Amino acid sequence: MYLFDDFIDANKNLLPEDGTVNYYGKLLTKEKATVYYESLLKTIQWKNDIAIIFGKRIETKRKVAWYAEKPFEYTYSNNTKLALPWTKELQKLKTLIEQKTGETFNSCLLNLYHNGSEGMAWHSDGEKDLKKNGAIASFSFGAERKFAFKHKVTKEVVSLVLEHGSLLVMKDETQTHWLHRLPPTKKFFNPRVNLTFRTIEK
Repeated sequence: MYLFDDFIDANKNLLPEDGTVNYYGKLLTKEKATVYYESLLKTIQWKNDIAIIFGKRIETKRKVAWYAEKPFEYTYSNNTKLALPWTKELQKLKTLIEQKTGETFNSCLLNLYHNGSEGMAWHSDGEKDLKKNGAIASFSFGAERKFAFKHKVTKEVVSLVLEHGSLLVMKDETQTHWLHRLPPTKKFFNPRVNLTFRTIEK
């Protein structure tokens, strides 16, 4: 199922069952989104992601960064990261998202995809450090990319295109029942920066 609505209803649940996903569309003008995009590329301490899979250390082309209000540790793919303190840009974007959604967040995992060949395989964000059924707000900058959800049982797929300066929020039981991914593509060659604001409970 593809979603090409001219009018974006942020209250509409894009999932047919077992979770809640709301797409807010563009929260920023193209010009303002581009200013943030260029700033994030320069100021964030990007590093290649590391995953330990079957005891083997894998380094991704995609780069990541982990920021939070406290030096939280966050473990996924058998790799632990220590959070850096908020930058002023991340603070401003966090405040904007919280005002728009009514949710609160204390951390942010950032991803940098250099081109369309870099993506993310099917997965769910169910790490034990995350707030159970808490909201995860995904803010996209740069190249527009397709994003997809797949139900773990029915295998139904829901897809949409995430625009430059747009916001997507996943919450409730979405991570329990649905996988999501950013499929690689040959169509988009510009970098994409994705910010996923979340809540760590320690």
